[in-house]
Amino acid sequence: MGSSEAVAAAPSPGPRADDIQPVANETRDRIVTGFLTVAPILLLGVAAWQVWNRLLHWHDLVVFAIVYVPCTLGITVGFHRLFTHRAFKTSPALRGVFAGLGSAAIEGPVISWVADHRKHHAFSDAEGDPHSPHVGHGEGFRGALRGFFHAHVGWLFIHTQRGNKQRFAPDLIEDPVVSFFDRTFIYWALASLAVPFALGWLIGGTVVAALTGLLWGGAVRIFVLHHVTYSINSLCHMFGKRDFETSDESRNLAWLALPSMGEAWHNSHHAFPTSAVHGMRRTQPDPSAALIWTLEKLGLAWDVVRIPPEKRAKKATA
Repeated sequence: MGSSEAVAAAPSPGPRADDIQPVANETRDRIVTGFLTVAPILLLGVAAWQVWNRLLHWHDLVVFAIVYVPCTLGITVGFHRLFTHRAFKTSPALRGVFAGLGSAAIEGPVISWVADHRKHHAFSDAEGDPHSPHVGHGEGFRGALRGFFHAHVGWLFIHTQRGNKQRFAPDLIEDPVVSFFDRTFIYWALASLAVPFALGWLIGGTVVAALTGLLWGGAVRIFVLHHVTYSINSLCHMFGKRDFETSDESRNLAWLALPSMGEAWHNSHHAFPTSAVHGMRRTQPDPSAALIWTLEKLGLAWDVVRIPPEKRAKKATA
């Protein structure tokens, strides 16, 4: 179970007691999670007021983009394809860059994130899945609503199925680069707020521009990035197209592909978890795969996992 490939490729017969991470500070974690969930929503109202009163400046959107894109790629390329699934290899320096950018997304420390996601693959849409919308939520429309809410955000407040780090991510615990960024997560989270403040000041030239930079590159960016990520767990297990046969309910959701940097080709990902490419057709944009391809061409990434056409054809639904 120490290998991410083994975890991702073949579900275990059933969940075990040591699959679950012991809870240390559940109340504190729920308070922090609640704050990070509610505060951006409240500040989104300030952003809406700003737009309504024509006080939104072009530099606010520039700051949003400058912070959103790298932080999202830190999750999609770093936390997900590199650290969770080992879809490619790179140098310790670039591993550190991706660990830092993913931490700046403020979705939790890297080792916990990876352990939860590897556990999701081991028990996808079955008992033991930390965030399945299909297990244990009842039948009918109400059950579907409960399942959607649980998969989207509710699971973050519940610690009964979180992935045990020792069981699902021992390789990262032993990795000095990843362990450093895991221990210092709070500093990268704070840096992701300081950067948009500084960018707003540099581009706009005033304290007000710095504050609106913090609003858009901080609160609005957190809201959008988090809910795009949450939608992979919820929407992409309920709506969309199934290009490949899998044992779970994963779906490909085209309209979410660009905001998620290619992660919304989720059925393709569950069919081939270690693939560096999720958008497996020419008409399926995958910015994360494009970045990995660029790094490979520059000699900064190697051993990139790609699925041969004949192997894809065996699992294709049509």
